[in-house]
Amino acid sequence: MKKNKISKNWLNKQRRDTYVRQSKVDGYRARSAYKLIEIDKKFKIFKGGMSVIDIGAAPGSWSQYVSKTVKNGKLISIDLKDMENIKNTIQIKGDFNEYDIQTKIKSNLNNKEPDVIMSDMAVNTTGIKNIDSIQTGELCKEAMIFSKNVISKNGFFISKIFMGGTFNEIVALGKKIFKEVKVFKPKSSRKDSKESFIICKNLR
Repeated sequence: MKKNKISKNWLNKQRRDTYVRQSKVDGYRARSAYKLIEIDKKFKIFKGGMSVIDIGAAPGSWSQYVSKTVKNGKLISIDLKDMENIKNTIQIKGDFNEYDIQTKIKSNLNNKEPDVIMSDMAVNTTGIKNIDSIQTGELCKEAMIFSKNVISKNGFFISKIFMGGTFNEIVALGKKIFKEVKVFKPKSSRKDSKESFIICKNLR
């Protein structure tokens, strides 16, 4: 009974959500596209000719935005799940931490360093907010360490991050790896969510 009530509440929230409705009009697969749009508008990240890696890309709304925005560039979308094709995108199914997947990434980039690595990854939720926050934080740290090893000197790293849990630890790690670190909560993030995004630039 309780589960049905939660499901109804979620459905009602979705129906009232401006960004959910707008995503259907604009053809985005999820409302999360507008978070990246706001991040890009504020930090002026994406430019023509860039190489971009989208980690944990499914269902693909971030990749959709980048594929429209970055002309004459290269976009690689990686996820453990199958994903519908996106125009001008190289899609790789697998774990970005695995050697074989990293080899595929380098091969598709012709061994060039990517300009942007972005991640909107989150774990499958348990319903226990502290645990979900910590586990998603671990994904962010893994993506950040991966970025340290492959990204261009002046590159950007963007990732979902949750307040609490390992938040301070992640920000501290970002400052060790990058010269510039900002935390930003887009207006399109739900008000009741602890979600923010960490934007890092320029390797140390």
